[in-house]
Amino acid sequence: MEPTRAGIGDTPKRREDLRFLTGRGGYLDDLDFAGLAHAVVLRSPHAHARIEAIQVAQARAMPGVLAVLTAAEARADRLKPLLPYVAANTQTGEPFAFTPQPLLAAGKVRYVGEPVALIVAETREQAFDAAELVDIAYAPLPAVTIAAAARAPGAPLLSPEVPGNLCFEWVTGEGTAAAWRAAAHVVTLSLENHRIGSNPIEPRGGVGLYDPATGRYTLHVSGQSIHATRDHAARALGVEPARVRFVAPDVGGGFGAKNFIYPEHVLLPWAAKRVGRPVKWIASRSEALLADHCGRDQVAEATLALDAEGRFLALRVDSTANLGAYLTGSAGGVQTFQYAFLPGTAYRIPAIELRVAGVFTNTAPIGVLRGPGYGEANNIIERLIDAAAAQTGLDRAELRRRNLVPAAAMPVTNAVGNTVDSGTFPETFERALAVADVEGFAARRRQSEARGLLRGLGFAYHIKGTGGSPTENVEIRFAADGAVSLLTGTQTIGQGHETTFPQILADRLGLPYDCIRLVQGDTDLIPLGGGHGSSRATYMGGTAICRASDEIIAKGTPIAADALEAAEADIRFADGHFIVAGTDRRVTLIEVARIARDQGSPLDTYHAWTREWMTFPNGAHVAEVEIDRDTGLVALARYTAIDDYGVLVNPMIARGQAHGAIALGIGQALLEHAVYDTASGQPVAGSFMDYALPRADDLVPFDLGFNGTRCTTNPLGVKGCGEAGAVGAYPAVTNAILDALRPFGAAGFSGPAAPERIWRAMRGR
Repeated sequence: MEPTRAGIGDTPKRREDLRFLTGRGGYLDDLDFAGLAHAVVLRSPHAHARIEAIQVAQARAMPGVLAVLTAAEARADRLKPLLPYVAANTQTGEPFAFTPQPLLAAGKVRYVGEPVALIVAETREQAFDAAELVDIAYAPLPAVTIAAAARAPGAPLLSPEVPGNLCFEWVTGEGTAAAWRAAAHVVTLSLENHRIGSNPIEPRGGVGLYDPATGRYTLHVSGQSIHATRDHAARALGVEPARVRFVAPDVGGGFGAKNFIYPEHVLLPWAAKRVGRPVKWIASRSEALLADHCGRDQVAEATLALDAEGRFLALRVDSTANLGAYLTGSAGGVQTFQYAFLPGTAYRIPAIELRVAGVFTNTAPIGVLRGPGYGEANNIIERLIDAAAAQTGLDRAELRRRNLVPAAAMPVTNAVGNTVDSGTFPETFERALAVADVEGFAARRRQSEARGLLRGLGFAYHIKGTGGSPTENVEIRFAADGAVSLLTGTQTIGQGHETTFPQILADRLGLPYDCIRLVQGDTDLIPLGGGHGSSRATYMGGTAICRASDEIIAKGTPIAADALEAAEADIRFADGHFIVAGTDRRVTLIEVARIARDQGSPLDTYHAWTREWMTFPNGAHVAEVEIDRDTGLVALARYTAIDDYGVLVNPMIARGQAHGAIALGIGQALLEHAVYDTASGQPVAGSFMDYALPRADDLVPFDLGFNGTRCTTNPLGVKGCGEAGAVGAYPAVTNAILDALRPFGAAGFSGPAAPERIWRAMRGR
């Protein structure tokens, strides 16, 4: 049988799926450990309270209990609290005001679900029983869950180190005053981008181990960015990173919730050292809804100035982000970099002014979620454009046409100094309108009206930057049996890297696709790793593969020349062979690797690189909805998208990634809301009975096409495809809903589009 060939642009089926579909995956709960103990995290039932006393004697006396650990034990063992990955404004360097996040609450709890104690027992059930007997005396305090309320005079103060609960306040951009004076039209909107959860199919969890002989900690974890998390865990444990190993087997999704460190990442290996056994904890679904990092949760007052022809003159946004109870991961960087990176998105806006604030509230910490910062910025401009069209009487599509950056202007630098390298925004927009049959919408609306339904049409043009951690590395190893191992510092959580990464290497080196094996998910295997956050994996890992491949060819050329008895200058490399130019004399790369290994100088190659710039996936999304006049029930009717993800390594996988992101954006628009009771601070959505994820019958078949332009910031020409759909779907669906409600004079509503909210909007309530 001929070896399988699969390179860039081909669509081999995902090789990992056979393992998953036949029940042979290696998810966290599938792993076996001798002498395994089980942990339960006892969490605060209060949003804000003083801890006056903790009594654990009864719990420690329960059958099977191995340890009941509190802040007192953590303090005795000199564990450190968690620090954010970004602790200062990424633009100005001004330090953020924050309180480090304790591993276990000491003296005070600041949100429902904050860890207070860790109970370790022989069985999970015994740990739960013991948790019931941990006696904690709480003195409840007033709580605040809304960003505006947290900034109000006299608001409950979460930490004395953070006056007014204000983490940061920052203004960037200038030169808008003249635009307001010259404007023929000024449009202002108040917008809320409500909080949602990530809800990966596999909840967070870990199995901690400690080896007393070596003094090393190990955590088997369901995680996304294990090298960075390892480093932060080592700091909290008080040891060097070399004494901590993180291993991520198969990971069942993350969407941002598994990007950053949590207290459990430190508590589990620490507990393993204390009890002398492996310690396992996996979150329940309700626990995940209580304590996982959430996304969005921003309010903004946004104003757009236009001239008489509808061309944009200036944008001003005053926004406040709810950070939750603690500053986690790069949440501060999301606001001062990602959110502030592409204001105005794909449109020409000469002057932009942003006021950005971040405040703490008695809610679970905000982390990152598909398109963090970019989702908020895109929603603001797309909602403003529709409002401007209504105010000026201009067609919504025409208003976008007049202001999208043309392809001839690429690369373009926006008003805040950031450059987008490539894209054909107007062409992509027109393609989306054509495929969506916008001209036929009026007829479809009449058909809906005949059935007693309102029908609305919405557009959104999305763009985001992809980058994440700026450094990445790979190692390529040639085995004696002809197999090739590809080691990466990226971390797959379901995107199909086991398929696409070998495709890239097979394409660059002309190797049989089947002979390449992806190795990942272990901090001991490769020096560093940026994970996959910010849709960076193919861009960053793929570029490292390209450059390592070039080094392999360069190292192999003199060996091939010697083997072929030819001058080195006459050697060419093509399709997996070193060839003597102008002849049919050749030798395979695999054979050259064998010769090099026999000579003691193997072709095995390690390459690390640091990016200079980002990639910019973009696209146009068109949504249609139907609304029941009597109940306010919203149903998605049609969905069309034309996206630019640059060169597609595997179009089938890119399509699947885009589908998932679109589903998330639609879910936010129609259903999802991580809502809190404003009086008590209690989460109202604590299970899937309360938190409505989209199901198959909430969606429609997506009509998705591609209009790729080659990215110039990497040799592959790729652009990250995992998040952009979520960025475009939310405003596209929301604009469609508002279009349907226009006869009622409904100018806006706070999402999601639950029937009760829509019913009230139709009745002006």
